Amino acid sequence: MKAKQQLEKSAWKTIEETLADNSGLAVIIVEGEESAVVSASNDNSVCKVLQSSEEFSPMCQSFCGDAFKQAESAGKSINFHCHAGLNYTAVPLPQQNFVAIIGRTFNKSDDYKNATNRAISGDWKQFKSEVLFENILLQSSLEDTEKLAKRLEHLDEDEQQALLWLKETESENLQKTEHINKIAEKVYSESKVKTIEKTTDEAEDVAAYRSHFSSLLQLNYRQACSESLKFLAKRYKLNSPAWLERKLNHLETALAGGKFKSEPLQIRIEANDVRLLDAYRKESSLAFQNKKAENGKVDLLELFPIAFGDEIRAAIVVGDEIDESQKRQITSFTRKLASPLEILRLREQLEKQSWLAKAVQKFNQSLEITDSADYWTFLAQTSTELMNAERGSLLVFDENEQNLVIKAAIGSHVNSVETNVGDRIAKNVLQSGRPLVVKDIQLTKFSVAPRDWKYKSNSFISYPILIGDRKIGILNVADKIDGGFYDEFDLELLDTIAPQLAVALDRASLQHKAGEYEQLSITDPLTGLVNRRYLETRLSEEIKRSQRHGNPMSFMMIDVDEFKQYNDNFGHTEGDKALQLVSQCLRETLRGADVAARYGGEEFSILLPQTLLEEAKVIAERIRQRIENTTFRHRQVTVSIGVASCSSRLCESNKLISAADKAMYRAKNNGRNNVQIHNPTVEKTFNNDRLRELTAK
Repeated sequence: MKAKQQLEKSAWKTIEETLADNSGLAVIIVEGEESAVVSASNDNSVCKVLQSSEEFSPMCQSFCGDAFKQAESAGKSINFHCHAGLNYTAVPLPQQNFVAIIGRTFNKSDDYKNATNRAISGDWKQFKSEVLFENILLQSSLEDTEKLAKRLEHLDEDEQQALLWLKETESENLQKTEHINKIAEKVYSESKVKTIEKTTDEAEDVAAYRSHFSSLLQLNYRQACSESLKFLAKRYKLNSPAWLERKLNHLETALAGGKFKSEPLQIRIEANDVRLLDAYRKESSLAFQNKKAENGKVDLLELFPIAFGDEIRAAIVVGDEIDESQKRQITSFTRKLASPLEILRLREQLEKQSWLAKAVQKFNQSLEITDSADYWTFLAQTSTELMNAERGSLLVFDENEQNLVIKAAIGSHVNSVETNVGDRIAKNVLQSGRPLVVKDIQLTKFSVAPRDWKYKSNSFISYPILIGDRKIGILNVADKIDGGFYDEFDLELLDTIAPQLAVALDRASLQHKAGEYEQLSITDPLTGLVNRRYLETRLSEEIKRSQRHGNPMSFMMIDVDEFKQYNDNFGHTEGDKALQLVSQCLRETLRGADVAARYGGEEFSILLPQTLLEEAKVIAERIRQRIENTTFRHRQVTVSIGVASCSSRLCESNKLISAADKAMYRAKNNGRNNVQIHNPTVEKTFNNDRLRELTAK
């Protein structure tokens, strides 16, 4: 904000906005134990939305109120991590009964990802995403927060007086207008000196960077990368810049200018290379040799890593000769560029996940409502439409013959009874178990399809459909309707629907077999649900998928309360009928993608793909109520439910099952007919108490 505009505001507002602007952090002034907000600048939009919500404002009030009490009591700054995943610092101000809440930033990408998941399918989906994520603050280091905290801890007398005036009435402030403006002018002029202790050129850089970064937030991620490279080239007169983007664990050329267009970069470096992290931490660059030119001269390059936290996201390569001053300026630019790029990357991910969630929901609904006699064609048609393709085919693996059989082809001119199906590509894909995404088949080792197959483009995806290590079949899609080529986003969509498609294909295959042995091998004969063996195979596969793509996943164990007593009183036949009715309640309550299984005896388990722990708890409570309110023949039946969610510490099948099982037994110990969430601390205490009880006996 310009000096004149700032002087028109109160003295404290000038101080506050200047500090927030220079640090890129939120600055919130709260008063009293109720943490009433008296002034705020650059607040995180997530905080604004949650604090105005009847449901979440009590939690926000509780966290900030607790921060106020602890900071006031300790007389020093204290760091906090709130229920929304935001990090902030409570700073006790020299004026009694005032505390500054600063930061309100996401310091880890995982925290922001969790927020986006909550907005898509969790407890925040009630809010409009464009409002919730309007002003997101990201920060990969606490350095700026610590500097700002120290600045606020040492306000001078005039600044303290300006803070006190926040509490006074408008008429009282009007009487002090002249004094206020003098303080404001002093603070503004001093802040320019204190916060921009730079040369004139560096000050111009800061202003240019801010203008550029502000404009980036109106673009998508790819556009922002391109514009940033152009900005850098123009400002520092670079002829040959290039942009490297992280793909899996390598940095690959995404954009190139100057000589790099005709002489592709020969750099091959892993994104987690310690040299990159070391250069980032030291705010320096890495020198590389590209290749020798015809005259024998070594082509030297400078690589500037772009990181968020300790994870390298991208890098800028400069092929021009640059001096130390230019290196410092480009390093400064790349470090400041990291946060706006991370916002755009995660915003794009949010939009993508939202679209994926809707697409998967539609896909699941289609699978549920179909009564088509030709189920194979229906599956191929649904999958092809979802992938925005004109052509698609479904090949199923025949375990006896050890070959692929065409079950359905959409928009295809291929003879569906041809021999040697899949010899060109599909068999290799199924054998490897890895999907194949091809932008242009002419640039690969594979032979081009016969001309009479009449493909419109050279791009396609061949996707293996597996359940655990068992081969089910292949889905092929080609000829994108928009004429484009298939990429990682299309692959991500297929990864998302693959579990549901695998189950659908597997069941369809079993139904078409003459015998029922295979069907019985995965199905519990009493309830009709899948059995424990099948469930554990699916669980292992879903955990791998969750780890690979960062999708949430939850699991629950369910036990029918006092079932032995039910059997003893009414007989095993009636007990079987009760279990059948429980399984019916599960089917009618769960979503299409969820997998319910009879785990053994009176125990059931449910796999919940792409489900956050909070959402899983809601589903569990819905199941509990449904069974409690269902009329059984002899008496009311209830269940105890334990819920656990896949995480970095809980990422193995046996551990996840054990966690849900422990939570379920805690539910039983708490009186039965309730839902408990896996909590290692609570369960450790519970186990210790039980051990003491048994020892005493």
